[in-house]
Amino acid sequence: MRTPRTIAVVAHQKKTLGGGLDELRRRLTDADLDDLIWYEVPKSKKAPAAVKKALKSKPDRLIVWGGDGMVQRSLDVVAHTGAKTPVGIIPAGTGNLLATNLGIPADLPEAVEIALHGTPHAVDLGRFEGEYFGVMAGVGFDGAMISDADRNLKDRLGKLAYVWAGVRHVNESAAVATIKIDGTKWFEDEASCVLIGNVGRITGGIKAFDDAKPDDGWLDVGVATAQGALQWARALGTMAVGRSDSSPFVRTTRARRIDVKLQSKMEYELDGGARTKTKSFSAKVAPGAVKICVPREPAALS
Repeated sequence: MRTPRTIAVVAHQKKTLGGGLDELRRRLTDADLDDLIWYEVPKSKKAPAAVKKALKSKPDRLIVWGGDGMVQRSLDVVAHTGAKTPVGIIPAGTGNLLATNLGIPADLPEAVEIALHGTPHAVDLGRFEGEYFGVMAGVGFDGAMISDADRNLKDRLGKLAYVWAGVRHVNESAAVATIKIDGTKWFEDEASCVLIGNVGRITGGIKAFDDAKPDDGWLDVGVATAQGALQWARALGTMAVGRSDSSPFVRTTRARRIDVKLQSKMEYELDGGARTKTKSFSAKVAPGAVKICVPREPAALS
């Protein structure tokens, strides 16, 4: 397949994979490009400005090097600008949730091959209070867990950082949540976590939404009512070995729009990135919002 002629790279300087950014640059240079546009940022919050600059060059591909936060902030810009540029993901983070769900491995040579020659596939995004996400938005237990699993902890413990952080929050109080699904009241009770997913697998590789696909035009919604270590252990154990919706502490559905009101403020997260506390929010699906390069003969997207 013909190699795209102009490639723009936006890379998180502190992330590593394979031989690092020098190896990425070498591999792209060896691909015989006409133009390689290169931006490095010190943290994911700086990515949006670099992505905007990169897109102005109208590249054939935008390659994003980094973790879930870097990918989320980059896709947010692509979706907001309406750019048609296919995005290649080089999963150099801790969780790499979107890449994993799309069949993109944490292997530098393979990820580069997919970014350059993979199939540009239209992928849905969720839109949470004006910000786009590719994997999930979580409020309550999930948001508090992500907030606690800070950069230093993830650097030291990797994925175990989420487990350690989660243990600290299993005994926290739930909040009364009122949830409307496409305008109809669906849930009104105490909830320890409200999760909105665009894909099936979330933090820790847990299959939270058994039937979710990133290109089906829907968002999946889950509410956990588990409280205390025993109930959370039962809920997570059920997710690990069977369908998540078979747990008595989990309720799921699908929607194109979700409106949530909480009795008290709770922390939330987008694609593993901690945000502030909120008491009410809305989320909706943005079908086919971006094109992401996936393996040419991918397994079914999850």
